[in-house]
Amino acid sequence: MNAYGIRRPVLLILLSALWSACAGAQSGLALSSCSPDSAAKLPPACSAVRGDRAEGWLAQSRSEVMARNGVVSTSQPLAAQAGLQILRAGGNAVDAAVAAAAVLNVVEPHSAGIGGDMFAIVYIAKEHRLVGINASGWAPAGATLARLKSRGFDATTGMPGFGILTVDVPGAVDGWDQLLKRAGTLDFRKVLQPAVDLAEQGFPWSQRIAHDMADAYRYNTQVKADPDTLRVYYPNGMLPAPGAIFRNPDLARAFRALQQHGRDAFYTGEIARAIIAKSRALEGTMTAADLAEYHAEWVTPLTTNYHGYDVYELPPNGQGFAVLEELNILETCVPQLGFDLARLGPTSPEYWHLLVETKKLAFDDLNRYNGDPRFVSIPTERLISKQHAATLCARIDPAHAASPVTLAEHKGGTVYITTADRWGNMVSFIYSVYDSMGSGITVPGYGFVLHDRGALFSLDPASPNAIAPRKRPFHTIIPAFVMREGKPVMAFGLMGGSMQAQGHMQVLVDMIDLGANLQAAGDAARFNHSQDSNTLRLESALYDLAGTQLAAKGHTVIKATGDEMGGYQAILFTPAPAPAPAPPAAAAQGRVNSLTSPIDGYYRAGSDHRRDGAAVGW
Repeated sequence: MNAYGIRRPVLLILLSALWSACAGAQSGLALSSCSPDSAAKLPPACSAVRGDRAEGWLAQSRSEVMARNGVVSTSQPLAAQAGLQILRAGGNAVDAAVAAAAVLNVVEPHSAGIGGDMFAIVYIAKEHRLVGINASGWAPAGATLARLKSRGFDATTGMPGFGILTVDVPGAVDGWDQLLKRAGTLDFRKVLQPAVDLAEQGFPWSQRIAHDMADAYRYNTQVKADPDTLRVYYPNGMLPAPGAIFRNPDLARAFRALQQHGRDAFYTGEIARAIIAKSRALEGTMTAADLAEYHAEWVTPLTTNYHGYDVYELPPNGQGFAVLEELNILETCVPQLGFDLARLGPTSPEYWHLLVETKKLAFDDLNRYNGDPRFVSIPTERLISKQHAATLCARIDPAHAASPVTLAEHKGGTVYITTADRWGNMVSFIYSVYDSMGSGITVPGYGFVLHDRGALFSLDPASPNAIAPRKRPFHTIIPAFVMREGKPVMAFGLMGGSMQAQGHMQVLVDMIDLGANLQAAGDAARFNHSQDSNTLRLESALYDLAGTQLAAKGHTVIKATGDEMGGYQAILFTPAPAPAPAPPAAAAQGRVNSLTSPIDGYYRAGSDHRRDGAAVGW
């Protein structure tokens, strides 16, 4: 008899039945997907309705994760576990964020990796302040309007979507290195080891990521043209399948080079040489100096106050200032128009109309002004002021949808990570290769794709975002943070191109105006408004609830899926109401060991059911 009171013969029968069920999965008996593009006939289970929670909001997907020693929330469970592994081994939140990021390169290669860029906002507890880092790479020295024109691209055609002309210097690795040196406790040897192990030993593709990798193969035209990408990710033209074991020893080799030689392996060493050789083979212009002279930049986060909470975003070249402008418009204009978001509530079409119209106004300014502040002057302080918001109120018509003034749309694949530790450090971290599978180009021998962030440059010479050597493009990825009275409250973010800035607004309104908890704010239905086509995508239940009424106001409404709504993660700190009593042994000695004791309070974490989101803590 075992510990559960089951006799051995019965246990063997149960195990045999379980094995038979698993073996049946190989014959197609087990449900793997209800995707409408599945070639197989959908099983009856795909017509089931969702069950309810036992308490609270019945539609909430799961409870918030709560812990005191540390917590990690990412878009993939294996990455969250890697961050937790580092925390349990004595690392801090910065160490955990980099470890999780490295694992995400292994398990979500279509979204992020060392061939991409990253941004972070970090609350450093011992300094009692927020710092920001911009690790977005710059364009090669040969990236000029004249060169693009010679290749058949101009203001009319716009930048190419994929390929070597879209590849800028990847900034992520230098960003990781600077974060660890400024606020971490470990080095690449420790924090990259979970990613090395996973890349070498292999992992099973999840249902969602296999779907995304297959999508990338179908729509990223460069993927099929690059033999290195096909060899590493789509051998023999086979698409990733849920449950198939994937290994990437080439990527493990890249991580081992970083462990042995640090960031220089990427920017001046063996990986740099491989990047340059690949670029030259494809007639790219990147030089050794482009890589060697690149360094991430420490920046001061921008902020505005929304109903008593100080919301922080990073300054341009990212789109974070649009979030602050949105919040200012809501706080300033909604009462002027005679409305209150909390009283309207999320069942009201007027509630959604006000949010969408607010987004349009902020994105008009975003598309008009955003660029690299090292090259162009951006009136950021004016744009994020309450005074500027007040000038926009008259442009909101409660009865009719407006047409955007500036038209631009930015898609993208991204991962977001947030971590917190027992010492009070909190990290809001995001990184990306931009499009799904980035440029579609893989660096031979090192198993990672190069990003295509350069596709976001403009080829209009008058644009603040016009391409130029060593210039950084318009960037979509934005981490966010919330403080109150100088104390850290929440690290959060969303993924998915232009969805990010409008998504930040939506989850903050869910929490601050409507009172949703961290998980419920992510589970709530969202919209995604496209500025260039002026179409409004609503998740299915929201479409059924308010689609007809919003169409009557002049919106072009489309029923959409969660795939178009980004992915969200967040961590919120709740301080103890009074100093927690010391453990008996420590109290007897008259002290508490701050190196091993949990934080004075607790963390709450949420993650997004639209992706493989996972929040874990201890």
